[in-house]
This record gives sequence, structure tokens and C-alpha cells, in this order.
Amino acid sequence: MITSKIISNGILRALSTILVVGAILYFLYEIQTVIVYLCISLILCLIANPLVQFLKNKLKFGNSLAAATTLIVFILLLVGFIFLFVPLIISQANNLSLLDTNNLQNQFMQTERSIEAYFNIQHVDLNKMLKDSKITSAFGIGYFTGFINSLINFLANMGMGLVSVFFITFFFIKDQDAFKASARRILPDSNEDKIINSITKINHLLTRYFIGLLLQLTVVFILYLIVLLIFGNQNAFVIAFLCAILNIIPYIGPIIGTILAGILTMISMIGSDFQSEILPKTIYVLIGFLLVQAIDNNISQPIISSKSVNSHPLEIFLITLISGITFGIVGMIIAIPVYTMLKVILKEFFPNNKIVSVLTERI
Repeated sequence: MITSKIISNGILRALSTILVVGAILYFLYEIQTVIVYLCISLILCLIANPLVQFLKNKLKFGNSLAAATTLIVFILLLVGFIFLFVPLIISQANNLSLLDTNNLQNQFMQTERSIEAYFNIQHVDLNKMLKDSKITSAFGIGYFTGFINSLINFLANMGMGLVSVFFITFFFIKDQDAFKASARRILPDSNEDKIINSITKINHLLTRYFIGLLLQLTVVFILYLIVLLIFGNQNAFVIAFLCAILNIIPYIGPIIGTILAGILTMISMIGSDFQSEILPKTIYVLIGFLLVQAIDNNISQPIISSKSVNSHPLEIFLITLISGITFGIVGMIIAIPVYTMLKVILKEFFPNNKIVSVLTERI
């Protein structure tokens, strides 16, 4: 017989469960940055695993020395990546120093009048529009002060993030065997095989994914380089490399890369005639980049994203979108590897669950 006491106890238990789940979700939301650091460190650990095994097995390095050496390799790659763009920055700065603002303004006005005449558009007074919208008032001393503060905060957060990721990665690499052993002790003995199978499948799938991603970036880099060399772009190698690296960011990265290529192309041609040289060449470069993206989006990316991790392209898109909304750009980058790990773990521990069986039927 159901009494009021049973009903009230059930309601209290339900409310308690909701509160506990809500508290856990809120806590995870508050520490989302730490979760992202852990995910990035885990991915770096997986990428570094072949190098670590080589250092341990072939060169007989200890755990600490192998982890430190691997970390130094990562740092050198990061430093080399940064210094790769120093010539590009110097070159673009030199081009900007040669900028004739009066000539550029005259060319812009001529182009504006040509567009108005071609499309029979009534003349628009841009200066009056800017004054009426009061946009220029926003660019006062307060704006630049805020910009400098935001830049300093960004650099500080970036530095703290790099230090945190490298610190966590070091211990992930150094003590990965101890972590595995601890995980086996925590979980029941009956799940030991599941843990080993999960780790093996995760290593296999993520290795395929990262190799495929590297191949994709290489193909995109070569195609970008060909486009830039055809139109005689300065620093073609560095620009193509940077735009290819941006392709790591799903969907948004190629757009940013195309815009960046257009801007750098225009800056590299400062001093030339805008209407007859700068504008046409920039348009050609943009068209070339869009063609490369069409090839990548319709051939390379679907094969790598779906085949390498055995997931449907729509599934990958939705997971990437949700991760981007929740964790930003970093979330979009790590979405596919983390989702793949979760799928493998769920399939090993909950193979009879209907939802899990549908999501993991390709694994």
C-alpha cells in the first residue's frame, strides 16, 4: 500500500538526486578549464607514446628522463613553430611601413565610385554614416586601454595554460604505468580485461585519427602552397603552413585561414595599384583557397573524421558543434578524440545498453 510517507520519501530522494546531479554538473562547468587541460595533456601523451616507447626500449631511458626528453621535444617544436613566423611578421611590418595612406585612400575612393557606377548605386557618404552611428567615439583612449588589458590577460592565460598542460603531460607520461595499475586496483578484477581492451582500442583509433589528420594537413598545405606560388605571393610557404595549421580547428579554422591569406596578400602588395593589381590578385587567392576547402571538406575531411574513428559525419559535426559551444575553440579541437575515447569506454563497460550499442555499432 502506497502511503503519503512513501510518496514524500520518494519525492525527497528524487529532489536529492536532482540536487546532487545539478551540483556535480555545476562543479564540472566551473572547472571546465582544468578538464580541457587534462584532455589536451592526455592527447599529447597518446601522441608522444611512440617516442616514449622508443626512448625506453631502444635507448634504455628511465621514466623520468623519457618524459623530460619528450617534453623538451614538444617545447622545441612549439618554439620552432613560433619562430617560423618571425620572417612573415617582419616582412608584413616592412610592407606596412611603406604604406602611403593618401594614395590608398584615393584608390579606395576610386574603387568605391567604380562599384557605384557599375551597379548604379546611389553615393553613400561613409564619413557621415560613421559620425551618425557614433562608431568613432568608441575608439577612444578607453577602447585602446581595454584592448591592451585584454591582450595582457590573454597572454597571461595562454602562458598559464601552456605551463599547466606541460606539467600535467610530464606526469601523465612519467607515471602512465602507475596510473594504469591504480585504475586496475580501483575497479573490480572482473573489469581488468575491459580496461585493457579499452586502452588498446583507444590507442589504435586515436593513432589512426592523428595520422589521418597529419595527412589531411599535409595535403591542404601543399594545395595552399600551390595556390600562393601560382600568384607569386610573398612568404608563400609560411602563409600556407599557418593556414593549414588552422585547419585543425573544425569548420572555423579554414574560414579564418582564408581571411588571413587574403589580408596577408593585400599587405604584401602595398604600393601597387589597388584596382588593377591588389584587388584582382586577392580575389584569385581567395577563390583558390575556397577550391582547396571544397576539396578538403568533400574528400579529405569526411574520410579522415569518419573512417579513422568509425563515426558518422553527422555525428562528428554535432559533437564538434556542442563542444565548440561549451568549451570554445579548444573544445572543437579535442572533441573528436575525447568522443572516441568515451565511445570505446562505453562499449566495453555497457555493451548491452541500447543507446550505447547504436552509437558504437561501427567500433
